[in-house]
Amino acid sequence: MNKLFTLTLIVSIFSGCAEKKEQKKETVETPGNEIVMEEAEESTDVKFPVYDFDGFEPMLHKEDDKTYVVNFWATWCKPCIAEMPYFERINSEQKDNNVEVILVNLDMPNMWKTRLEPFVENRGIQSKVVILDDPKQNDWIPKVSEEWGGGIPATLIYNKDKRTFYERGFTYEELKEELNKFTE
Repeated sequence: MNKLFTLTLIVSIFSGCAEKKEQKKETVETPGNEIVMEEAEESTDVKFPVYDFDGFEPMLHKEDDKTYVVNFWATWCKPCIAEMPYFERINSEQKDNNVEVILVNLDMPNMWKTRLEPFVENRGIQSKVVILDDPKQNDWIPKVSEEWGGGIPATLIYNKDKRTFYERGFTYEELKEELNKFTE
């Protein structure tokens, strides 16, 4: 009888936690009609915008006069961290040339405050940082690129005339060379 009571107590505690977690999830529509999925308690204090894929996808299809360098990365990805200074350098050197670097973070929600924010702050990252929080990777990865197997680092460089996807890391010279194909 005592074991049955303990088991019932444990199950009710876990289901209560799951219920609370479910209640924290909310959808927010921004002034630009972008849909943002947020964890109410955690993300209200997160310094970066949090998107589900539907809200993020317009960033992959802008048809203005800019060239976009969209890098998918995470703080736990060593090759991503190794190439980050090159994206920052491109951002610094090219921002006056209609080039925008967007760093799309794929960390888990529990890492946003403890790892992502300190990482960006400690390294003085000036590029635009957004968080993509959408667990349906099998649905959205092919929408970014049919060639993408889901590995990171991965980068999309595009403008209104051209688009190329890279599932690999870059050196500064390689990144600059690829970007020059879009800007010259």
